[in-house]
Amino acid sequence: MTDSTARKVTANLALTLDGRYSGPGGPADIGAIVRYATTEVARDHLTRIWEGATTAVLGRVSAEGFLGYWPTVAADENADPRDRGYAKWLVDTEKVVLSTTLTQAPWDRTRVVNAPAADVVAELRSTGEGDILVNNSASVIKALLAADLLDRLYLLVCPEIAGGGERLFEDGLPGSQWKLMRQETGDLGELSLIYDRVR
Repeated sequence: MTDSTARKVTANLALTLDGRYSGPGGPADIGAIVRYATTEVARDHLTRIWEGATTAVLGRVSAEGFLGYWPTVAADENADPRDRGYAKWLVDTEKVVLSTTLTQAPWDRTRVVNAPAADVVAELRSTGEGDILVNNSASVIKALLAADLLDRLYLLVCPEIAGGGERLFEDGLPGSQWKLMRQETGDLGELSLIYDRVR
């Protein structure tokens, strides 16, 4: 049971119909997802994920991947305003990167922590204000699902079956109930979903 006065822990991830966040070719195999990431519905969804958040929690792979992309979007006056808004937030917000291998922070306003995700997030939620967003880092999201520390899931479900690759919801997770708070369907059949944990 979580403290109702604690910060909300949210997570964002795009999935295929068969529940995968990457295809059979490994972590970089996101062909079944990438074409849906820039739709109107996906961009509106992107804005919703960060609006209440004051801390971003990232795994090392996401942190390094984002570093090569989002700062350039933040500086691009011709970028979609929703993409730019998110990019500026990500650059400016407090970031916590979970890694066992990084020795120095890859971004400004970032600290690297070598500790279990559940411990780090439990500590974060007891201090400060605003939501904690676990952004696109499946390994961290899985650990928080296992520890029942997530309060909200932002999912973009893409209408493709990857047929292989990593799944978000693996066997062995504790059972939990979720309430659908918002859904929107895009022109390509993608679904933007927000689920809150029922406790």
